[in-house]
Amino acid sequence: SSSGGKSAKKKKWSKGKVKDKAQHTVALDKVTYDRIMKEVPTFKFVSQSILIERLKINGSLARVAIRHMEKEGHIKRIVHHSAQLVYSMSN
Repeated sequence: SSSGGKSAKKKKWSKGKVKDKAQHTVALDKVTYDRIMKEVPTFKFVSQSILIERLKINGSLARVAIRHMEKEGHIKRIVHHSAQLVYSMSN
């Protein structure tokens, strides 16, 4: 009997792990706004991805919040890059 050829079973590839879809906030309400204004200035390092992860908001909302905080003077810009903006708490 042969150990290969057409009759040999094909390898079944695993489907991989499926990541749950994140249910992040897409609209800014009073509770979320108050939380951003209270917590974000205390962060040592502020970026879009940090806000998304910690505050469970979507990316566009995080960008708007960061721009607002910078304009108000609560945070200051450290690195300005097209893909990733890095901020720090203002002293």
